[in-house]
Amino acid sequence: MFKQILGKLPKKPSTKFWDNSESQTQGDEVSTQRPSSNGDTVSVEVLPRLRDVSISEKQELFLKKLRLCCVVFDFISEPQGNHKEKEIKRQTLLEVVDYVISSGNAKFPEQVIQEATNMVSTNLFSTQQWKNNNKTQEGVDLEQEEQEGSLNPSWPHLQIVYEFLLRLVASPNTDAKISKKYIDHTFVLKLLDLFDSEDHREREYLKTILHRIYGRFMVHRPFIRKTINNILYDFILETEKHSGIAEFLEVLGSIINGFALPLKEEHKLFLTRVLVPLHKLKCLPNYHQQLSYCVIQFVDKDCKLADTVIRGLLKYWPVTNSSKEIMFLNELEEILEATQGTEFERCMVPLSRQIAQCLSSSHFQVAERALYLWNNDHVSNLVRQNSRIILPIVFPALEKNGSSHWNQAVKNLTENVLKVMSDTNPELFQECLRKFQEDQQNAEDNKKKNGETWRQLEEIVAAKGHTSMEKS
Repeated sequence: MFKQILGKLPKKPSTKFWDNSESQTQGDEVSTQRPSSNGDTVSVEVLPRLRDVSISEKQELFLKKLRLCCVVFDFISEPQGNHKEKEIKRQTLLEVVDYVISSGNAKFPEQVIQEATNMVSTNLFSTQQWKNNNKTQEGVDLEQEEQEGSLNPSWPHLQIVYEFLLRLVASPNTDAKISKKYIDHTFVLKLLDLFDSEDHREREYLKTILHRIYGRFMVHRPFIRKTINNILYDFILETEKHSGIAEFLEVLGSIINGFALPLKEEHKLFLTRVLVPLHKLKCLPNYHQQLSYCVIQFVDKDCKLADTVIRGLLKYWPVTNSSKEIMFLNELEEILEATQGTEFERCMVPLSRQIAQCLSSSHFQVAERALYLWNNDHVSNLVRQNSRIILPIVFPALEKNGSSHWNQAVKNLTENVLKVMSDTNPELFQECLRKFQEDQQNAEDNKKKNGETWRQLEEIVAAKGHTSMEKS
């Protein structure tokens, strides 16, 4: 990606740039104010390219270029304005990125890291106004929003700034001990706030950068986890609106994968208080894939958590949303694959009742997905080992599907499952069949009895009405 951007550099440098000539002469930071709307500009001598100066001059020139890049242009109210100056800044940003990539083996001195983080902060954190004014409307799909133009207009510059930050953090020439003074908690907190951007390109960069920061700066790890927790708490309990939940969960998936065993209590609390309740929100489809991965990581690391997770899913199981039911069933199968017999026995009764409800669903995809659970060898073995408890619960739903479900595919799958159960434990199968037939007969008898009772009541009411009319 960067090589493609870098290839667009013109062969000859331009001759002007927005700047404060006095501060440039004195070597102070360039003003971060935007150019005035009336077109007043200050023309300065363009800086030479880094590759055209001697090694001894490169660092000082690099610092000057970082200060030049602190000028922030207005892409919102003046999208077509200052085109030439914006292009000059873009070229300068590309040049400083290339300097970080090809800087050799020498460690970056503290002054370079300070100026670099200042440039990044000036460019990234000054665009928050656009993000706050473009919040996703409740109930609007994120992909639809992106297609309708919720892209950051400052992206031509921001993309290269993000690339610069990524290269800086990942560079072996960046000393973590020095950098943590400038990439501190305040910097990380502002970076995490940017995840609410509606621009998917920006969130993708932020995800990668956060992962790099988490890996290199161990001192920030507890703070990053705590801050993400607080953002997710606010999302679950208050706003239910945030553009970057999927990206947060993707980062957390890698973090959870690296947790040492045995799991700390704080990590288990994160599972039960954050990850499981995330299943109840309406916007679950926007981040379910990443959420499911995080949950399964926990179960893989500690199989004893399977009971807690499954009961949590049952608590938030959707009632009227068929597409969410299918998501839950997909996740449930993956969890059951990592579940041992002891944990399964603790939750098999309420789980079997929920599966029976899914089997009885008039939505054929829900019923079909529930039947596919028997195609999983591990799940099938768990059911077989506990068939005396599970079969009586699910048998009525299976028998009704086989005889009266409107979808032929569901009927065929049901017949296959019934055949497997019949072959596995014929005596129990016949016992369940007799019990089902008895219950059906009793239900029919009760229906007839109730019908007869209502008929008698109607006759009594009609007779009394006829008597009253005769007396009158």
